[in-house]
Amino acid sequence: MLLATPSRLDQTPAPQTQPPSQPAFDTPTFDDLWAEAARFAGEIGSLDPQQAFIRAGMSILLVGAALLALTMLRLVFKAVRERSAKADADAGTVAEADQSEKKRLGGRTMLLARVAVWSCAAFVILGVWGLDLRILMAGPLGDALRVIARIAIIGVLSIAVMEAVEFAITQLFARMARRARDARRAGQLRTLAPVVSAVARNIVLVVAAMMALAEFGVEVGPLIAGAGIIGLAVGFGAQTLVKDFLTGMFLIIEDVVSVGDIARIADFGGVVEEMTLRTIKLRDFDGTLHVFPYSEAQVIHNLTKDFSRYVFDLSIAYSSDINKALGVMAEIGEDLRRDPELGRFIREPLEIVGVDQLADSGVTLKARITTDPGKQWSVGREYLKRIKLAFDAAGVEIPFPHLKLVAPDADIPVRNDPTQGSSAA
Repeated sequence: MLLATPSRLDQTPAPQTQPPSQPAFDTPTFDDLWAEAARFAGEIGSLDPQQAFIRAGMSILLVGAALLALTMLRLVFKAVRERSAKADADAGTVAEADQSEKKRLGGRTMLLARVAVWSCAAFVILGVWGLDLRILMAGPLGDALRVIARIAIIGVLSIAVMEAVEFAITQLFARMARRARDARRAGQLRTLAPVVSAVARNIVLVVAAMMALAEFGVEVGPLIAGAGIIGLAVGFGAQTLVKDFLTGMFLIIEDVVSVGDIARIADFGGVVEEMTLRTIKLRDFDGTLHVFPYSEAQVIHNLTKDFSRYVFDLSIAYSSDINKALGVMAEIGEDLRRDPELGRFIREPLEIVGVDQLADSGVTLKARITTDPGKQWSVGREYLKRIKLAFDAAGVEIPFPHLKLVAPDADIPVRNDPTQGSSAA
């Protein structure tokens, strides 16, 4: 029996049916973009009034939604900024520069948010009117737009995270400062708050920069390893910066000086207005701002740590009664302690040391008074005013230098010696 075998033609595979061709926008050319723009314009021109009215209404709704989103974001940023300013005020931080920096940071955040919201709204509105967005999102142009969009999102989120972290740190340290056991601890916390905020802000900036570089296709891993090596080399080369940072951290941790203290560095003194990662800033009495790197602040004289003292060096004439003068000094000290305004700043009674020096023109009496930190000058000035009036009333003479002028052609007067019969030649 012969079996029927299929012929060679029967073994030929049947042709496969191809799906209908789809428009591909892998690499759109300028002609493709121009053709799509012409089609989009023609479609808009061919719309009937009803369709045009519906699409216009949807566009208006999208614009309104974008405005509403921006308004909500503005209100949120405003509330955060006001609460941050209130926290700084409650903590007693001298942060005028910080507040201006926060306003600039918030302005940049709102600008990026505004650009992102209006860009999204514009793309959606174009889609509503019939523009095929696939041709824009395909090929190198689409890749570039996606990278720009992701970088914009990273920028907005990083700035928002910086503001949120800074606000949280400020609130935390302000609450801790309010609950502190003494004013000194509160001052130390106020000093640490901007330093910790700066560290957190720099960390967020570094992470955001790494993410942005990754969007451009840069390998972050080797970059981090190379940055570590470069950082080590820079650390050896910039030893002064490292020394400034470490010295500043130890000054803050050891509570040598804090924001709000009155300190003297070298020949300059003033209120400690700000302590950053590298510098300490003193505001002088006349408004001059002195900025010292920590490495140059070798010796810091803190005039308001824990308590303060005002030292009096009062001179009286040799002919005055010393015991009477000391009694007047003690009496004025007790009167000042009973003063309703300044007495609450005095911690201890006036301490009279006694006769400190027999000077050329008078006898120097030394005393000191202990006050709250920073109140020694107010108490000292009031005491000096009262002691002058009291010395005048008690007949205690305060000496002052005299100058006698003699004409060139006049004889110099010579005191006669009573033990000699004639005047000294």
